[in-house]
Amino acid sequence: MSADALVLMIASMLLIWGGLAGAVVFLARRPESSDMPSGGEDDPPPTA
Repeated sequence: MSADALVLMIASMLLIWGGLAGAVVFLARRPESSDMPSGGEDDPPPTA
């Protein structure tokens, strides 16, 4: 492999793995909210 190919491969790997690590850190710090208001598609219809 040429030096140019190695540099491009390393840069691409850092971009992919860095994005994955950033997403993991972001979700670890700010997990998805579990307390949503009622009225979503999964809620059963109200009974009267």
